Amino acid sequence: MSIKSSIRFFDDIPVRSVWDEETSKWWLCAMDVVAAIADTANPRIYWATVKRRNSQLFANCKQLKMTASDGKKYNTDVIDDEMLGTLMAVLKSPKKDVFQAWIASIGSSIDERSKLKAYDLFESGAIHAIEVGTVKGLQQIHAYLFGGLYDFAGQIRTKNISKSGFMFASAEFLPQTLKNIEAMPERTLTEIGKKYVEMNVAHLFMEGNGRSARIWLDLILKKHLSRCVDWSKIDKKAYLAAMEKSPYDDRDILRLIENALTDSVDDRELFMKGIDYSYYYESEG
Repeated sequence: MSIKSSIRFFDDIPVRSVWDEETSKWWLCAMDVVAAIADTANPRIYWATVKRRNSQLFANCKQLKMTASDGKKYNTDVIDDEMLGTLMAVLKSPKKDVFQAWIASIGSSIDERSKLKAYDLFESGAIHAIEVGTVKGLQQIHAYLFGGLYDFAGQIRTKNISKSGFMFASAEFLPQTLKNIEAMPERTLTEIGKKYVEMNVAHLFMEGNGRSARIWLDLILKKHLSRCVDWSKIDKKAYLAAMEKSPYDDRDILRLIENALTDSVDDRELFMKGIDYSYYYESEG
């Protein structure tokens, strides 16, 4: 599996990482690490000062191309695990221990393992075999993302579930509900958005609905409108608030989706970044 870059969020601050084939390991963006744990208004200057004053960081710092907020790639200072330890020793921050524990845990949780499967859904080409707009297609996505992680991967739930006091579609009537949703039209953005909202209300699975459904939505948009969502343009709090409101009023989520549409439907990096943000929506905090 050839994953080149990834974004994870520490206290809602994006921390970019990039895979280097030459060294066969992940490297963290040094400036992002500083932004995440140091009390500074300018992490770029803070990092430059720390690097200049520490001979080990200065000598061993590596530069790799990373995508910046303007969408362009720039040579960026990156650090490996050993240099991260050196940086932690230099920085004065109460967040250091928590950050290092967070870094150490990456790759071991179900979410992180599922996230790698989501990357591979694109990399392997398996995404092209997914049925578009059907219940089976959503089951295929869920099975790929959570196979081997949940024993119910890809299986429609038989129990009632709720979240924050909201009861999702009754398991007893779920088969008919899904049949009705599957028959909904997909000709326009509004129709596709409403179908996505109804599928969220249905909540097919015991866990992993949002992460699966956002890929499902993008495949429908791609097929019928030659567009997809750039999820990095949708704020987490705005998205969650809009989805919570959507069963009664879908205007906010439809607006957020419309404003984040792009025609870069086959862009590898856009898909990977979309997965990063999609999983971020489901993280606590």
